[in-house]
Amino acid sequence: MRSTVDGVLWDMDGTLVDSEKLWDVALYEAAEWLGGRLSERQRMTLVGSNMDATAAYLLEVTGHEVTAAKTESTGVWIRERTARLFDDALPWRPGAREALAAVRAEGLPSALVTSTERSLTELALNTIGREFFDVTVCGDEVDGLNKPHPEPYRRAARLLGLDPACCVAVEDSVPGAESAEAAGCVVLVVPNDVPVAPGERRVFRDSLVGIDAEALAAIFHTA
Repeated sequence: MRSTVDGVLWDMDGTLVDSEKLWDVALYEAAEWLGGRLSERQRMTLVGSNMDATAAYLLEVTGHEVTAAKTESTGVWIRERTARLFDDALPWRPGAREALAAVRAEGLPSALVTSTERSLTELALNTIGREFFDVTVCGDEVDGLNKPHPEPYRRAARLLGLDPACCVAVEDSVPGAESAEAAGCVVLVVPNDVPVAPGERRVFRDSLVGIDAEALAAIFHTA
């Protein structure tokens, strides 16, 4: 049965794959490389953040002056470390692969909308599967207007030729949920590492188990 939802906009890290655990490794090691340490509380503030913001924050908490050059070099170190981690198979979040397959089989247009940069996203797609997405929008493709700005989700909807208000976005983080909500999407929130507060167009689930076009239509109408 054709859902009344026009499209699905999927976050990646922490939503489809449990790659936040791999980011943990890279970020804790980056802090040590910078001569300091990153606390668990500080790490949690970076969930859903883009690379430039992450690098600048690491410089700040490890006592370095935050300059464009240092931000760039720190970002390069994080990218290289994370690429080695992403080069192996990524662990799926519960129900995520089945949800992607169900939505694709039922003909709903889909986009991947991630704060991760294109080079690392391409590595992740080796696990996730490019065939599930009509378009992908990465963190280095939104002119610096990263989540929580609405542009990533607005751009994905534009590329699909859809109104964001007729789409369901699937997210796990605070910046991601804010981005999707500000774009006008209904947001299916499946929290992972950090709690996400209720919002006007947010519907919460414990996992993606059982999610298909019919379930998304029900979520769309209850938001």
